[in-house]
Amino acid sequence: MDLNLKNKVAVITGPAKGMGRAITLAFAAEGSKLVLTGRDVGAIEPVAAEVRAMAVEVVVVKCDLTVGSEADELAARALAAFGRIDILVNVAGGSGPIGKKGWETTEAEFDDIVRVNMTGSFNTMRAVMPAMIEQSYGKIVNVGGTFGMHGRSGRMAYSASKWGLRGITKSFALEAGAFGINVNCVAPGMVDGPRFREKVCADMAAKLGISVEEAITRHAEDYALKRVSTDADVANACLFMASDVSRQITGVDLPVDGGWAML
Repeated sequence: MDLNLKNKVAVITGPAKGMGRAITLAFAAEGSKLVLTGRDVGAIEPVAAEVRAMAVEVVVVKCDLTVGSEADELAARALAAFGRIDILVNVAGGSGPIGKKGWETTEAEFDDIVRVNMTGSFNTMRAVMPAMIEQSYGKIVNVGGTFGMHGRSGRMAYSASKWGLRGITKSFALEAGAFGINVNCVAPGMVDGPRFREKVCADMAAKLGISVEEAITRHAEDYALKRVSTDADVANACLFMASDVSRQITGVDLPVDGGWAML
């Protein structure tokens, strides 16, 4: 199936590693023109080099997404480079305090994660909206998380921020639909990778006196499909939501978690 993403202009935040890198390379493989952005352009450049090696046009823009004026400049740079903005994928985000009860979380910790996970996405959505409205077309994909659908002990601040992102997504979807703009949320669960293995599973292994591989198996047993998601799984969901195959879908949360959020 042709997703018709060739030559579409996609702005991707947080593209340097993990899911962000996988999503970036997935859009590059579809032939999309890319605008990659984040605070650390040095970390983004190796991914941009991979994109250029695929003969795909790419622009790297330094931007602190939590600053509205910088998000506006990001949109302006994208328009200057390619003349339009078809797709926005908000991947950039943080994890916040881990293992703290809600009443142990400081005001600063709470404010920081809300600003990164909610304000950052709001700023980019607001910044690209005029261009999308003018062209009567746009696809916005916010990368949330299943802890923002199910809640999680010890992750109150993160859960709150991702729950809030869902609200932003749904409100924008209602408001932007009349202009031909789809706004959706892809919600990964645990995703296999260095942090999952070296932090989450290592912590479980230490507490239970088991190996990391056994900890991975225990996590997989929590999911209906009995396997842990990969970066590619999340990237494929983003491609679907950014394509016209999903033309009649807006304002939804799509869990990519092997069936955890529904349990």
